[in-house]
Amino acid sequence: MSTTRNNATNVDAVLASFDEHWSPRILTRVNDYDVRVAKMEGTFVWHSHPDTDELFVVLDGRLDIRLRQDGTESVVHLARHDVFVVPRGVEHCPESPGGASVMLLEPTGTLSTGDYDGDVPDHITSTTGLPT
Repeated sequence: MSTTRNNATNVDAVLASFDEHWSPRILTRVNDYDVRVAKMEGTFVWHSHPDTDELFVVLDGRLDIRLRQDGTESVVHLARHDVFVVPRGVEHCPESPGGASVMLLEPTGTLSTGDYDGDVPDHITSTTGLPT
């Protein structure tokens, strides 16, 4: 992750550089935010980010984001080029039965599993973002 004023980072090249699902890579930083990309397939864990919103941009595939708030559960269905913001503190669980490539925008240092306090399943990397 070393995008400078004179270097560009190609999103497709970064996505092609890894196969792991739920293992976000940091493309670049904007002020105090990470721009991350991840491949998603299957189901993540229920979690929230008490101090920040989380932006999802679907680059390819389909992504469902299940939400729990005030005792109500709902789901947002996202397709290619759809954008959705999970508000801070809202419990959510992304899932993609068929797979998706997604761009995320979060404050630098935000843990991908947020406040989840259980055992993280083997198919998920709990991280603040991996370098490209």
